[in-house]
Amino acid sequence: MKKIKKIVAMALVLIMTSSLLAGCGGSKKEDYITLTVYSQLANYSGEMKGWFAQILKDKFGVVVNLIPETGGVYETRMEAGDLGDIVVWGSDDANYQNAVAAGMLYNWEEDNLVQEYGPYIWENMQDALEKNRTISGDGTTIYGFGHNVAASSDSHDAFFYTWDIRWDLYQQLGHPEVNNLDDLMDVLVQMKELCPTAENGKPTYAMSLWPDWDGNYVMYVKAMATAYYGYDEFGFGHYNVETGEFYDALSADSPYMEMLAWFNELYRNGLLDPDSMTQTYDNMIEKVQNGQVFFSIFNYAGSAGYNKEENYSQNRIMMSLCPTEASPIVAGLSTQGGNRVWSIGAKTQYPELCMEIINWLCTPEGRVTMDYGPKGLCWDYDENGKTYFTEFGKTCFEDRTTLMPEEWGGATFNEGAFQVNNTTWTAADTNPESGERYDQQYWASTQVPGGRCEAEQDWREVTGCTTVQEYMDTCNYSVDQPTAFVMETLDPQMQSVWDQVALCLVDYSWRAIYAESEEEFNSIVNEMRGKAKSYGYDTCIKYCIEQAAIKNELQAPLR
Repeated sequence: MKKIKKIVAMALVLIMTSSLLAGCGGSKKEDYITLTVYSQLANYSGEMKGWFAQILKDKFGVVVNLIPETGGVYETRMEAGDLGDIVVWGSDDANYQNAVAAGMLYNWEEDNLVQEYGPYIWENMQDALEKNRTISGDGTTIYGFGHNVAASSDSHDAFFYTWDIRWDLYQQLGHPEVNNLDDLMDVLVQMKELCPTAENGKPTYAMSLWPDWDGNYVMYVKAMATAYYGYDEFGFGHYNVETGEFYDALSADSPYMEMLAWFNELYRNGLLDPDSMTQTYDNMIEKVQNGQVFFSIFNYAGSAGYNKEENYSQNRIMMSLCPTEASPIVAGLSTQGGNRVWSIGAKTQYPELCMEIINWLCTPEGRVTMDYGPKGLCWDYDENGKTYFTEFGKTCFEDRTTLMPEEWGGATFNEGAFQVNNTTWTAADTNPESGERYDQQYWASTQVPGGRCEAEQDWREVTGCTTVQEYMDTCNYSVDQPTAFVMETLDPQMQSVWDQVALCLVDYSWRAIYAESEEEFNSIVNEMRGKAKSYGYDTCIKYCIEQAAIKNELQAPLR
């Protein structure tokens, strides 16, 4: 550790020396330490550019080389014995546990690393650190903490299954009742008839999907079941967070099968974007922004993309319409945090610097900056200490393609954003500097008493609510109470079986969605069941049932 500190000190001396030399008539040349950040959540590869990269240069003298999780990256880096300087995990399950067992992660308490270089973390995130100690290896060592930490466990997180729909079109249809998925399908059919093309002249669709985030099965199909029934994704099925019951994905009456059939019906009605199986998230969100999509269960793939000043001025808006029979899930807040872990690679030469960066991301300024841009340029506190957008910041928030000033790295706001794609504090938590939540939709400065357009006023009159989160709180939602549960690591042979089954389910599920008839749909589903079972599906389900029972035992006292 002392040797490492000397290396850091020498590097900082080099940076200062080069700056001094630049001021002595030579051409300006700045030297930065390059940190490799391996993030299983990132959608970006290479050197980070733009405004967030500029912040890291200015504050810490570092350049970040970002490595996302693509096919074989984890295995390759494990074999090489070096995961990176900062390591961000998509989950604290098998891959994380294997890295701990292999000694690939840095002990945060070695020579008081977190105490000295992560003081904000040490002072404010003790429960999250202790959770990590409990789930990691022999239960004695801290290697990091999970995402979405809350200062209190007394409430629930913000909803992101918000059932966003083009309310201006819904208003024109006369507000038909939407009690269930059949009613929703009828409304979407009518919307297509009312608005067959978008402003750009391209065809409209009820929904547009993307395959980037598929895992054990098709992400959007399993998420539809989560949004409607309140059952969480769990292995090859769903877990009822209120009873602990597990639902096998391929059983005839499972939530997954129900939603798979619903998406096929959507396709056969001409309401599903035909590019859904092959496009990227970026392709999808562009269509949302252009008004080619009427509906999304997710706020980030609905209202967050569509609700901009340009559309408000034309009285077009997406707002929440949750079917009365739906029970959308929402995460309970937890002082222990979630399962997406921040950690530091054991081979890094700069553990102190890595810790300082993670620590800053946990401070109020760092947390707000992650979402909304540089303080002063994009947001600040007013004379009462409340958070507000600057005019430029509001423009960036509403249009992420806004170009940033050259001194902030140039490029667009979106290109320069925090590409690591993980959180520290949950956005639903309170910023101690302002007394408001980190989430901008709760700021006093962003509230519009009269509504942003006539259609939003109509939504408020119909729902009796002024904000989406207030409205979602009136729904019959389910709370997923957080625990320290982690699925047990699979042995290599079982992991191979699991991977084969997952590929089968994803492949055949997409085929089923695009079936041209109900008969073809049933035939594909039957073939999927047969193939999956031949790969070892039943063994996987036995494991899922056992793990669900363990989670239920931990969660039951919290309900």
